[in-house]
Amino acid sequence: METNILLESGTGELEILEFAISKRHYAINIIKIKEILDVDANRLTPLPLSHPAIAGLILNRTEILTVIDLKYVVEGVKSKNFSKLIVCEFNKLKVAFIIDEVIKVQRIKWEEIMKPDDISPNSLVVGNIVIDNNIVLMLDFEKIVTDISPETGISEDRIYNVDYRDRSSIKLIIADDSAMIRKLLENTLLKAGFRGFKTFSDGKQAWDYLKAVSVEKGEKFTDDVEILITDIEMPQMDGHALTRHIKEDPILCKLPVIIFSSLITDDLKHKGDSVGADGQLSKPEVGELVELVDKLIAENRK
Repeated sequence: METNILLESGTGELEILEFAISKRHYAINIIKIKEILDVDANRLTPLPLSHPAIAGLILNRTEILTVIDLKYVVEGVKSKNFSKLIVCEFNKLKVAFIIDEVIKVQRIKWEEIMKPDDISPNSLVVGNIVIDNNIVLMLDFEKIVTDISPETGISEDRIYNVDYRDRSSIKLIIADDSAMIRKLLENTLLKAGFRGFKTFSDGKQAWDYLKAVSVEKGEKFTDDVEILITDIEMPQMDGHALTRHIKEDPILCKLPVIIFSSLITDDLKHKGDSVGADGQLSKPEVGELVELVDKLIAENRK
């Protein structure tokens, strides 16, 4: 797959793959894609007693990949004949998705991604993009996989062993565009003993809040916020750009930032390092998140 993929982090831009299912156009952040395969549908091995969205298994060189039928996910109708798969990696997992057609790769700004009206936890759309006068829907691929196989992502099952103690004095904020992830993070933090936290659905909202606090209180901004947990993929302003803004600000630069994203892989971790993140965790590692918050708060309060 030939792309002019962005190498610098925190620029406020991303590259998307626009693709089609039944003539409707969708998008995925190209950073999640490992490759695009031309395949024969007959190569699929059915998986007995599996979720109806799972089309089967396919051998890709030396890897056996689970194949998810996106047409079934978005329309409730199974694909009969297909020839294209996009192989993705996120949450430390590789999975392939059936699509009908690759349209094009395009570079856009995060601020061009508009929030959908449906922001319920069950929504599969995290953003709307207007391209050539057409609406392109940006899908929540992590939610698609987690709905099919909850153990692969952040879920209620993962928060039961979170260590509880009184953390009510810690002031933190969360920036994540997924209503489901925000709710699960809130439940995790409450179970761990946190009480003072605010949530935002995109990086720009979080940045505007932080700037307002710093203007009002200066170096004492820590009275209101001591740590930030941010996703990477968000409309308006992504987590890398948000982290860069914070670390380049003369006052807010002291704020610890944890990037908590499905895109934290060995290949991509350097992007968070380059913008000054204090910690990076993949979304299934919710237990480690509480430990990392404790560690950074203890260091910052010295």
